[in-house]
Amino acid sequence: MIIANMNDIVKRYGSFRALDHVDLKIEEGEILGLLGPNGAGKTTLIHSLSGLIKVDSGNISLFGKRLDENIMEIKRQIGLVTQEITIFEDLTARENLEFFGGIYGLRGAELKQRVDETLTFVGLTDRAKSLPTKFSGGMKRRLNIACALVHRPNLLIMDEPTVGIDPQSRNYILESVRKLQKQGTTILYTTHYMEEVQSLASKVAIMDQGHVIAEGTLDELIENIQHEEIINLEVIEEPTNELLDDLRNLGGVKKVMQDRKKIQIISSGGAENVDNVLAVVKKAGGVRSITAEKPTLEDVFLTLTGKTLRDGEEA
Repeated sequence: MIIANMNDIVKRYGSFRALDHVDLKIEEGEILGLLGPNGAGKTTLIHSLSGLIKVDSGNISLFGKRLDENIMEIKRQIGLVTQEITIFEDLTARENLEFFGGIYGLRGAELKQRVDETLTFVGLTDRAKSLPTKFSGGMKRRLNIACALVHRPNLLIMDEPTVGIDPQSRNYILESVRKLQKQGTTILYTTHYMEEVQSLASKVAIMDQGHVIAEGTLDELIENIQHEEIINLEVIEEPTNELLDDLRNLGGVKKVMQDRKKIQIISSGGAENVDNVLAVVKKAGGVRSITAEKPTLEDVFLTLTGKTLRDGEEA
């Protein structure tokens, strides 16, 4: 089932198109990792999907209903974890959750139960009566997430939820995201930390210059790009020129480099030369060790965008 569907979305700021005919689907129960260099349009997409800004053209549907025609009903089913921490410093952790729960219509015993459950989920039960001014950065981030969870949203949108926090709090948040997915929550997750998307996402969408330029599982994205394969090996005996020439003549091999008994072989994507390399080297004295480097999500990202995640300015 498709939870969210963005069809041919355009959002302009003056003559600048922050979203340029974007198509994106989010399926029920998945974690969609949204990546893109700064200025790609990720924040604009999130704000459009959550109903914070209106698009200039195209259609957005959530839970089978058009956003522009059912905005209040749809907003009750969405939780938004903002990149900026949006909690009240002069309210306790419990009071923050009571306030946000009340906005979504929770009252009485149901509100108390949800607040208690959410405090437990984010590990802040023992700090329920404390003010956020006494919290660490990681604790504030967890409370920020709790405020978006207290009403049990069907779609949780997380914009840079782990930025600027310690590794322990970061791991706690990542594990919480996994638990939420297991409980049936659909999650849109954007981050500058590539390894988070690799460890969490069921599917990845990559944006650049207002477009979604690639979408699929991690394996699908890696398979669809032409990328070099790198084999590193150490041979038992000093390699001869004949051995190096035999390696260069293997199908798909682009370059062979040698440093004493260490050899690095660069092949075109999909060459799958490990077995062929081993066969050649065994005839020339054998191999002491061999490793093959596989393309990563970062390789895909750099190949498609030519940029790092920190380039430019966000839109």
